Amino acid sequence: MIIHDLYNKKWFKWVRNIYVLVLTAFVIWMLFFDANSWLIHRELDKEIKKLEKQKEFLEGEISKDKSILEKLSDKEELEKFAREKYYMKKDNEEIFLIEYEDSLKTKKDE
Repeated sequence: MIIHDLYNKKWFKWVRNIYVLVLTAFVIWMLFFDANSWLIHRELDKEIKKLEKQKEFLEGEISKDKSILEKLSDKEELEKFAREKYYMKKDNEEIFLIEYEDSLKTKKDE
């Protein structure tokens, strides 16, 4: 009796329609199981956003490096950079490194 009542419901007749069943199966297949599914597209969109952020960061680094290269094209700036960064000197010079106590690493800091 319960099954007979279920068959007479209007929504059950609509759901039992072969076109509705095929369309539902197709939509589920396309959303979750296909090679171009919604889940895969969502993962690819996340990866695209991550790569775009990395691209912006790297473009910023490139612009910083270009400005450094422009500065280093001047001979005096190049000499200053070599002295400060790599502790280079001329043949007749001596270099003295001065370190302040607060800039030294101690065992307490580590």
